[in-house]
Amino acid sequence: MSNRRRFVQQAGALVGASALGAMVPGIARAQAAKIRIGLMLPYTGTFAALGTAITQGFNLAIQEGGGKLGGRELEFFTVDDESEPAKATDNANKLVQRDKVDVLIGTVHSGVVMAMVKVARDNGTLLVIPNAGANAATGSQCAQNIFRTSFSNWQPAHPMGKVMYDRGHRKVVTLTWKYGAGEESVESFKEAFTKLGGSIVKEMYLPFPNVEFQAFLTEIASLKPDAVFVFFAGGGAAKFTKDYMAAGLKDKIPLYGTGFLTDGTLEAQGASAQGLLTTLHYGDGIENTKNKQFRYAYGKQYGVQADVYAVQGYDAGLLLQGGLAAVKGSFGERTALYSAMEKVKIDSPRGPWTMSKAHNPIQDIYLRKVDGNTNQVIGIAWKALDDPARGCKMAGA
Repeated sequence: MSNRRRFVQQAGALVGASALGAMVPGIARAQAAKIRIGLMLPYTGTFAALGTAITQGFNLAIQEGGGKLGGRELEFFTVDDESEPAKATDNANKLVQRDKVDVLIGTVHSGVVMAMVKVARDNGTLLVIPNAGANAATGSQCAQNIFRTSFSNWQPAHPMGKVMYDRGHRKVVTLTWKYGAGEESVESFKEAFTKLGGSIVKEMYLPFPNVEFQAFLTEIASLKPDAVFVFFAGGGAAKFTKDYMAAGLKDKIPLYGTGFLTDGTLEAQGASAQGLLTTLHYGDGIENTKNKQFRYAYGKQYGVQADVYAVQGYDAGLLLQGGLAAVKGSFGERTALYSAMEKVKIDSPRGPWTMSKAHNPIQDIYLRKVDGNTNQVIGIAWKALDDPARGCKMAGA
């Protein structure tokens, strides 16, 4: 069985709809008109778990809405993007040109999503981004048909500048991979921290996905900053916190980062992550009814705990539900649909949020503390944070 066919079948099973139309397009045309949804997410490789969580969250939202959007049944077409930018344009065009999807949903990797943004802009296809934080997607490349239900890279890092300054830190070293998400996160942190009067002793970068940290840890020890801010995720984050503790720095120089430093990695990090403070738009123990209901339903259906990626997929479903309900499922008048999506107030597990003029969530960013295998929310680092959307004409920037 080909990868494509296997992933189409998996997505069809997840959302409770047959994927047969993805393999035999003629059958789809013979049926009553369905909304054609293209899922372009990683289902293999480093980010496979993220793609699965997003799909499952989206599935749950659709199920809770009766399995339809705007009263119309759904048909799913799925591509495993493998988090591979070189294949991104061809993959997106398969869904848009060949499968004629009404809406494209994806993805995790910022390099891949920027190719999807170009395809969506060129073809006028509705794109909903359930993770990738590339600032340009809702900045310089913003468009009426592009919406995001996750975050911009600017958002999670910015509040940490204030958190660290308020905790008395004045001289800080930053360290990240030299790629889009890392560089944009460091720039956002630096913007907030230096504006308050803090200074960056040194910015350190290593090639993605290199995890040889020892030379950087030795230099940090010699520089003796007040604290360190990093952007790492996944296996790289787990190795970094363990190496940081092994170098004897954990109890000497406080370590901070965006929430991706400790999301989905705590079991691997063990003692090295305990007590770490991070900022993110979601965390364990958010005390609202929606989050409790969501976590219970997600755990019951999938047998695992929900994470930030599941929430972002779930909210993508809520956004489409709200927009399509307002136009009775019609894609005929796109301006009306996009206007409705702009006005939807999302009752999210992360807390209610609204859409910015650039189509990025205006949302609370939480301060979290690692306690055991949880990222416990201990406060709100920044209330209703709106990305500046620099370069977006829709936002007046």
